[in-house]
Amino acid sequence: MFTSLFGSVEAGVIYAIMALGVYISFRILDFPDLTVDGSFVTGGAVASVMIVSGINPFIATGCAFLAGFLAGCITGLLHTKGKINPLLSGILMMTALYSVNLRIMGKPNVPLLAEDTVITIISKWWNHLGIDQAINHWLELAGLGAYVPKTWGIFIIMLVLAYCMKKLIDWFMRTEIGLSIRAVGDNENMIKTFSANTDWLKVLGLGLSNAFVAFSGALIAQYNGFNDIGMGIGMIVIGLASVIIGEAIIGDKTIIRATAAVIVGAIIYRIIIGLALRIQFFDTGDMKLITAAIVVLALIVPQLIEQYRRHQMKKQRVLMRIRAATDRGETDAGIKSNL
Repeated sequence: MFTSLFGSVEAGVIYAIMALGVYISFRILDFPDLTVDGSFVTGGAVASVMIVSGINPFIATGCAFLAGFLAGCITGLLHTKGKINPLLSGILMMTALYSVNLRIMGKPNVPLLAEDTVITIISKWWNHLGIDQAINHWLELAGLGAYVPKTWGIFIIMLVLAYCMKKLIDWFMRTEIGLSIRAVGDNENMIKTFSANTDWLKVLGLGLSNAFVAFSGALIAQYNGFNDIGMGIGMIVIGLASVIIGEAIIGDKTIIRATAAVIVGAIIYRIIIGLALRIQFFDTGDMKLITAAIVVLALIVPQLIEQYRRHQMKKQRVLMRIRAATDRGETDAGIKSNL
């Protein structure tokens, strides 16, 4: 069980990069961008085809980042210059990317098991360092030898990468351009009064959002050992689930806190999915249903908790008023008896 859950955590860290991209579009820009389902596969398609062609996996993954940025920018242009509804522009781009991805891949599935990928290179380098033996030795001394995964390398390196991506967003959103993008999402009419080019800011924000998504798609394809044309279905829901779960647990008062919440939410989401699929009642085909249920609960439960807190606070205020009125009544009665 621990091994399967550890695999869920590993995948969750990689999906966290995708969730950071969703956070940029949905929370910062307040833009319902459905391009994510297409750009996720685009990242995997570009990286897998380049790797199979003999190009360095790290360069291929970087090109996937750029491909996602381009896809996001086109969505932004459809909305800003084409005056198309935000939701519809995302749907149109997602639909177009399905054919584009098939063109890039040349077939519905591109296997990578026989190729050197970022994941295999990291694994070889990590094994050469011998860090796993040191970590596992201490775990065995602590009596946790039965809970030792095959390797810690992918998890640790991907966690560091996700943290670097988080810090990149934290830094960028504090720059002048980043603050302007945040202002567009908060109050577009206000920033227009400062003669800011809101169209350009939206295009840039959507480009960055889908760049993160495509980057995650490239890593997931290499992690799974293949890229499939249908692996992007439901990615937007997974990203939203990660954002909502993280915000419900950690909060989103600041950018630093919100981006950390997204990473934690992505990991928790994958753990929940892993645990749910271990229940005999569910099978792998129920994954999307489980995802939808998680999102619904993540949206409803915080509201119920907030309503309960407000009810309790209101109840306490009423009790305090009753006590105060009772105390005043007893005081008045004492004064009358003395007279």
